[in-house]
This record gives sequence, C-alpha cells and structure tokens, in this order.
Amino acid sequence: MLGTEVGVGSLLENHVQKYSKVAPVIGCVLCAVFGAGSVLADAAPTNATHDSGVWQRHQYSFTFMGFTTTYSCDGLADKLQLLLIASGARADAKAQAGACASGFGRPDKFAQADLTFYTLAPTGDASGAPPAGSPPAAAPTAKSPAATAPAATVPVPATWRAVALAARNPRELATGDCELVEQFRNNVLPMFTTRNVQNQTTCIPHQDSGSVINLKFESLSAVPRKHMGPVASNPP
Repeated sequence: MLGTEVGVGSLLENHVQKYSKVAPVIGCVLCAVFGAGSVLADAAPTNATHDSGVWQRHQYSFTFMGFTTTYSCDGLADKLQLLLIASGARADAKAQAGACASGFGRPDKFAQADLTFYTLAPTGDASGAPPAGSPPAAAPTAKSPAATAPAATVPVPATWRAVALAARNPRELATGDCELVEQFRNNVLPMFTTRNVQNQTTCIPHQDSGSVINLKFESLSAVPRKHMGPVASNPP
C-alpha cells in the first residue's frame, strides 16, 4: 500500500510540474491571439465614411434630334428634368421649354429645352473634368451651347450612387424615349461625375419595337440629409 501511495503522489507531482511549464506558454499564445484580433478590429475600414464634392453649375440648351418620337417643348423639358434628377443632379434642377415654333403642348420637330442644374465634382477637381470611364463630352454647337460655372468652394458629403435607366425606370420613361436617352447620354451625362458606365441602349429609328433603353452608371451624388449631421451652411 505504501508503494502504491508513493507512486500516485509521484505521478501527481509530475503532472503539476508539466502544467506549470506549459501554462505560461498557453497564456502567451492566448494573449497574442486576442491582441491581434483587437488590432485587426481597429484597422478594419468603416463603411460610414463618405467622399466629398463641390457643387458645379451647368447651363445647356438642348435641341432634340430624333426620328421616332416628336416632343412638345414643354414635354421635352419634363423628360429632361426627370433624367437630370435620376442621374444625380441637385433637386433644384430646372428644365424649361425653349423657343419653339409650335405652341404650348404641341409637338415640334425641333423641340428645345434650356437646362440649368448642379452636379457634384470631386473635391480638389474644380475643373469639372470627367474621370476615367465617363462618356466623352460632345462639343457645344451654336444651337446647343453649354456653359459650366466655376465650382463652389464649400464641400458637401457625397457618395457613389448606382443609376439604371430603362423603360419604366423611372416610371415616366418609355421605350419611345430611347433616342432622347441616347442624346442625353452623349451631350449631358458628361457634365456629371460618373464611373463604371455601361451603355447597352439600342434605338431603332421610326419604331419602338426592338429599341432597348439600358444605361447603367454610378454617379457622385449628395448624401441624403437624413444620413448627415447638422448642416454648417446652405449649399450655393
């Protein structure tokens, strides 16, 4: 019995000695693991941050040159204002009927509308030059002059917003507006700050059948006020 008791006591002593040697090592490993996790958590990027931009004023005289749909001047202005807001222009964008030979509400082969609107340019890029991937701007003509005012100097929170133009998106946009969307993309969209432009719009003159509106891009737009803190000053 004495030998058995001595053997058990020796065995317990050996286990205690081994644990006392291993415990510090385990403790160091656990500290390193939790410490690394804390560093990674602190270094992880946050989605709450936004870009910033400055408002830039644009004026453009738009003359519709299409074959399928004939607009009245006020009807053309309504459609263009719809496209401006959908593309990320400031909410006070204006599209007014231009000088048209036909009266109010009457179709005109050369319908015109005068546009005045603001878009966001990235902070530090007050020149208004479009970034890589944006559609090339059409050269202004005598009939459709474009003017861009110097950018405002007060930056506002901005974010990249996905835009998809298609028939019934926005709801008032129809397949018959295909050529209008195409002309808007060529002449007006370059005044916006855009990226990842994908244009698969196909317009067949003189018929709606077979025409497809499919224009997608990301537009630098103002962060909605409900996602912003107190506003320091009013926009220009």
